[in-house]
Amino acid sequence: MSAQPAGSGQDERTGTLRHSISEVAELTGLTAHTLRWYERIGLLDPVNRTHGGRRLYSDGDLSRLDFLGRLRLTGMSVADMLRYIELVRQGTGTLDERRELLIAHRSEVRERIADLYATLAVLDHKIDLYAEQSGSSCTPGKETSA
Repeated sequence: MSAQPAGSGQDERTGTLRHSISEVAELTGLTAHTLRWYERIGLLDPVNRTHGGRRLYSDGDLSRLDFLGRLRLTGMSVADMLRYIELVRQGTGTLDERRELLIAHRSEVRERIADLYATLAVLDHKIDLYAEQSGSSCTPGKETSA
């Protein structure tokens, strides 16, 4: 059995763990301000609250935040993330649209990765040149595998 994060409560209706905004900020690396903004603009569904008004995030919220974080890491715009979430909310009738949106984004990510590999090759070449000029035979940090 896994341990509950400190301060978490259990939703009596669903059994879903509930997490405070500070816990979610720590788990995701997002600020509390960003979490509130994600909710305000609609990237997150309205978050449940305690009687005192404090936000309680579910495990489902954490899963969505994890996926949104990965989309952001790959350079997806907030507008495209919102479009994706809108499609999710519309249900299974939008599966093809969601798939197409992710396929297009994957293509952009692959292009960026190719650009980064090309840039890495230029950097490796330049580092090797400097090593040769300085008489050093080793290139620290250079990996031998692709």
